[in-house]
Amino acid sequence: MLDQLRRSVILAVVFIVLLGFVYGLLGTGVAQLFFRHQADGSITANGSTLIGQNWNGYSTTTILDQQWFHGRPDADNPLMANGKAGSSGSANLGPRSAVLVREAHALVVAWEKVGVHPTADLVTTSGSGLDPDISQRDALVQIPMVSRATGIAPSRLRALVVKETQGAELGFLGTSYLDVLQLNEALAKLR
Repeated sequence: MLDQLRRSVILAVVFIVLLGFVYGLLGTGVAQLFFRHQADGSITANGSTLIGQNWNGYSTTTILDQQWFHGRPDADNPLMANGKAGSSGSANLGPRSAVLVREAHALVVAWEKVGVHPTADLVTTSGSGLDPDISQRDALVQIPMVSRATGIAPSRLRALVVKETQGAELGFLGTSYLDVLQLNEALAKLR
């Protein structure tokens, strides 16, 4: 009986060491070796490129600060640029939701007030509610607004959008996209 108990304890210790420590350290090592940028949180001087967030220049009361490019609205309050600190997640609103229709309509009105004819992505949240990327079309429709607010020629902004556009993953997965944080960082350098 004592022999079986000793074997059980030794086996438990071996599995705790293997699965609790070695496996975790091995996973961290592989992530750091092959995916360092993502494993470290994809942090830049202004935030993470993996999560949609405020740009330093954004107003905390409205999503439409006209001197910067904007991503998809936050799920917690689409009419504010992350109005609830620490909130994240999807809105879980279905296609027939009256709340979704009301919020999308309010965003269309807000965009049109600043002279932008918004795409569907600019007035609806993503599945996660924190999408960091937009399509090239989403950025292009914002150029007149950003140009008026900053005085930068539309042609220079178009060139910036083209330069910052990243191709589909592995050349064929998905579509091309722009990371809004990186686009605004490049815009800040341009200014």
